[in-house]
Amino acid sequence: MFNRPLWIALASWCLAAALAPAALAADWPSKPITLVVPFPAGGSTDAVARLIAQRLGARLNQTLVVENKAGAGGNLGTDFVAKAAPDGYTLALTTSGPLANNKLLYKAMPFDPAKDLSPIVLVGEIPLVFAANPSVKAHNLKQFFDDARAKDGRMTIANPGNGTIGHLAAALTQAIAKTDAIDVPYKGDTPAMSDLMGGMVDMVSAPLTAFVANIKAGKLKGLAVTSKKRFPLLPDVPTAIEQGFEVEASVWFGVVGPAQLPAAVVKRLNTEINAVLALPEVSARLQEYGATVGGGTPELLAERMASDAVKWKKVIDSARITLE
Repeated sequence: MFNRPLWIALASWCLAAALAPAALAADWPSKPITLVVPFPAGGSTDAVARLIAQRLGARLNQTLVVENKAGAGGNLGTDFVAKAAPDGYTLALTTSGPLANNKLLYKAMPFDPAKDLSPIVLVGEIPLVFAANPSVKAHNLKQFFDDARAKDGRMTIANPGNGTIGHLAAALTQAIAKTDAIDVPYKGDTPAMSDLMGGMVDMVSAPLTAFVANIKAGKLKGLAVTSKKRFPLLPDVPTAIEQGFEVEASVWFGVVGPAQLPAAVVKRLNTEINAVLALPEVSARLQEYGATVGGGTPELLAERMASDAVKWKKVIDSARITLE
């Protein structure tokens, strides 16, 4: 026989549990929101986050606090968000590394991006550039790898760090060219560019933002960009695809939250961030950073996370790239 008071209490608890997410979403946001950037302050990801946060906060009528939690290629800060309460008050603006590639590179990942995060929106992406020191004779990728072949693979290609998209794109390009070169990892774009300009390395493979001004000034030689079409900031630099290298690569930014974020919160955030991205001043600033504007549905970001993981797994496995 059922204990009627116990049955009523249990039914009430189940109903309350079912309605809790809806009540939370209806109230949200009622306090400041933390937007975690899993990279150091002052970098491109941080700049994009602060650009979005200021305007998103105004639309939500709430404060957005940008908090930098750098470390482990973006894994540290992204994991912090993955383990946060799914209440919409802790989000991340993170990149393709933690969202797609890092799980293929690190022996121990603290989170699974497909299971532990709620995709919200793709914010934008920055293609890569292959840029050479002016002393290098090559004027395109084919000539560069012809020279590398003639020198028994002793040409050098800098990248912003082991496992970065610059490293992966260089590995893919070498595989297509069937010619090895010496990969030289740096701790970021700036030191790689300094050594490239000083003639310490022959070429760099990296997001184009830091290199545009010096290519335009003739201090560096642009050999290729890795976008589908020529990039507006560097209209005279051909794409890798134009040159017969099927290399399309970019670092992209997305906003995510913890898994099981209420659907109404995801929808509200997606709507408002899309509106922010449509603002002319935001679009113009992103283009100054060398980024194309993103936007779209949460499903679009989820698809990008999955497809990039599949795409780069082949390169990572073939080149045997691993990180601790």
